[in-house]
Amino acid sequence: MLVERISSSDHHGYGRRTRSATKLLFSFKVRPTWLHGLDPPPYVDGSLAGDFGFDPLGLGEDPESLRWYVQAELIHARLAMAGVAGILFTDEWCVKDIIYSLLDRLDNVAFVETKRYMDFINPGSQAQKGTFFGLEAALEGLEPGYPGGPLLNPLGLAKDIKNAHDWKLKEIKNGWLAMVAMLGIFVQAYVTRASPIDNLVEHLSNPWHKTVIQTLAASALQL
Repeated sequence: MLVERISSSDHHGYGRRTRSATKLLFSFKVRPTWLHGLDPPPYVDGSLAGDFGFDPLGLGEDPESLRWYVQAELIHARLAMAGVAGILFTDEWCVKDIIYSLLDRLDNVAFVETKRYMDFINPGSQAQKGTFFGLEAALEGLEPGYPGGPLLNPLGLAKDIKNAHDWKLKEIKNGWLAMVAMLGIFVQAYVTRASPIDNLVEHLSNPWHKTVIQTLAASALQL
């Protein structure tokens, strides 16, 4: 709120009269929400990256639950981004055998996820010496959910994690897009029994007649 004081003087003969008035100027910063004009719940105050007041089920009403859901969404977003890239890459370059061999090492994923959970319940505990086979300095966790160091942050982006809201927002937005893309890939694979690249090539060959509408209609007729 800005307060401005305005003074003026009027002269009438030998007397002097001074008038003073105070003008109040109100300026409000409109918070962006997922639906214009929506009054978001009080527990989602816009401080989180990607918080546009969307919580129709009230899942974040409990602070501890909200803290967990934030981490869960972040991990799902990263897995979806990696999944979309992996599906498109393996389909185009035919390196499925390499990916399958990597999937055989899911025990490594379980180990990393266990360490992540331990750091979630006790922030900073996994940065202590001897907790990560001597790689603690190379990981250099910034805060729960945002590891760093030369291994996981080689470009040195968002080193000041407390002022990295824009980077966090970009990451979660790309993650949302990737999760929607993964859903689309699952559906198209079930309906067409083809890869996303094959479906894209087929669509480009006849864009007016090879669309999602025609594909779903033909699939419904076969049921």
